[in-house]
Amino acid sequence: MDPSQFSPKSRANVRRAEGGYWAFLPPPLPPDVALSPKLIGALSEADRAVGEVSGLGRTLPNPHLLAMSLLRREAVLSSRIEGTQASMSDLVLFEVDPATADRSGDVQEVANYVRAANHVLDPGRRLPMSLPLLLEAHAMLLEGARGASASPGEFRRSQNWIGAPGSSLQDATYVPPAPEELWGCLDAFEKYLHANDELPPLLRIAAIHYQFEAIHPFLDGNGRIGRLLVVALMVEWGLLPSPLLEISAYIEPRRDAYYDALSAVSVDGDWQGWFHYFLEAVTVQCHSTVERATKLRALRDDYRARMATPRASALLPTLVDSLFASPATTIAQARSLLGVTHRAATMNVEKLVSSGILTEVAGRGRSRLFLATEILDTLATVPTPR
Repeated sequence: MDPSQFSPKSRANVRRAEGGYWAFLPPPLPPDVALSPKLIGALSEADRAVGEVSGLGRTLPNPHLLAMSLLRREAVLSSRIEGTQASMSDLVLFEVDPATADRSGDVQEVANYVRAANHVLDPGRRLPMSLPLLLEAHAMLLEGARGASASPGEFRRSQNWIGAPGSSLQDATYVPPAPEELWGCLDAFEKYLHANDELPPLLRIAAIHYQFEAIHPFLDGNGRIGRLLVVALMVEWGLLPSPLLEISAYIEPRRDAYYDALSAVSVDGDWQGWFHYFLEAVTVQCHSTVERATKLRALRDDYRARMATPRASALLPTLVDSLFASPATTIAQARSLLGVTHRAATMNVEKLVSSGILTEVAGRGRSRLFLATEILDTLATVPTPR
């Protein structure tokens, strides 16, 4: 890493490591940044958008169903930023029958993200929001996946860096704090996580996300844990009632701008640029959540209306609702959900197939697998910008 690439003000944070190379030491939070009128306007718009989603989450018949769908989509897209190729349908099929999955390695990574996110978001978890909790999430994220050799559940003890394939410490684009500086950075990070600060909550979360990425405390999985932390803090701090924000849906098609905005904070101290990027991401994705929720609620009402016949099983609405949490099922899963015999479960699933709600997936081994393709399509559709 070349110190001359940093502005004079930021160059003071580029330190010579014990190994003789240069590394960046992000100054402790909070940042010294003025809230310009333009930034205040963007913050106000983002706050309104978050409030709209929060209100929506409290009025939906079952907000947990939407939250679980959005969490799975966030898992798919956050992992895609890191190079996986798994789709939402790959994930939900893997969850009901792992043996039948295509691209099983990629899908395992995405499923791990869902598990780690559910752990962090669990209100009954053992640990508070803290570094030990992030270590637990990291261990779950990398278990049995490509990063299984990258010290799951441990902060790094060696130097990592960011750069083009084949780059070294000397020509890396960015070198985070050296191992001997890491614990000091993490200690300051955790203290800020629990500090009282006058910075508005959304800007605090943006600053925390930057700081986590700048510290880069893991050998692998930093981006995914850092993006998970964004949604987790919005729930933890009461901004949202549940994980109803898929921040990676904004970042994934704009990843170059995302990396540039983060880098500009380190290189030039450009907090304004990063805050604007983050607030726009929150605003756009909150609007997306409202639009998806409206469409999914209409779809749910349509499905329930199709099932509301005089001779329809009273269990069908339960089976229909379950598809909005995970748009795939098997006969065995339906049997467990409904508490009925295999024959009764088969009859209920086949009623959803005949009504066009479920589609059987051919050639997937011994288990009969079914997908709710309209729900998947609704989740995958890019909403119309406001």
